[in-house]
Amino acid sequence: MTDYERTTVQQRTPVDPYEAEARGNTVRTTERARAVGPGGATVVSRFVKFLFGVLQVALILRIILLLLVANPSNDVVQLILNITDPFVEPFRGMFQLDRVTANQGSMLDVAAIVALIGWSLVELLVLALVRVFDRNRVAEV
Repeated sequence: MTDYERTTVQQRTPVDPYEAEARGNTVRTTERARAVGPGGATVVSRFVKFLFGVLQVALILRIILLLLVANPSNDVVQLILNITDPFVEPFRGMFQLDRVTANQGSMLDVAAIVALIGWSLVELLVLALVRVFDRNRVAEV
């Protein structure tokens, strides 16, 4: 984003009727451009949204993989389950029903769904705090 400023000054020079050559108008234009980047709060806000977005995608993948009875010995499945475990663990035991299991081995991880909602609420709280400390934000009436 750039801030662009243009100033035009027009000067009229009186014409001497006795001079053979008449002088016309003089126009002087000054142009200045300066680069304006996002503020600190905007950068922090984007970073927070990115981190929580990655976490939310990982939690959704965990829920889908457990529903589709993914092979836990697969490296990718194991990676996603291991990465998301520390984020799901605080929400385990919150309800008496942590997992719903079907006959075919499919499992609905209720704790992961609650974790997805909980971490999304934490994201909203962090973004609200960032907005409070944003100096460039105009006060709303």
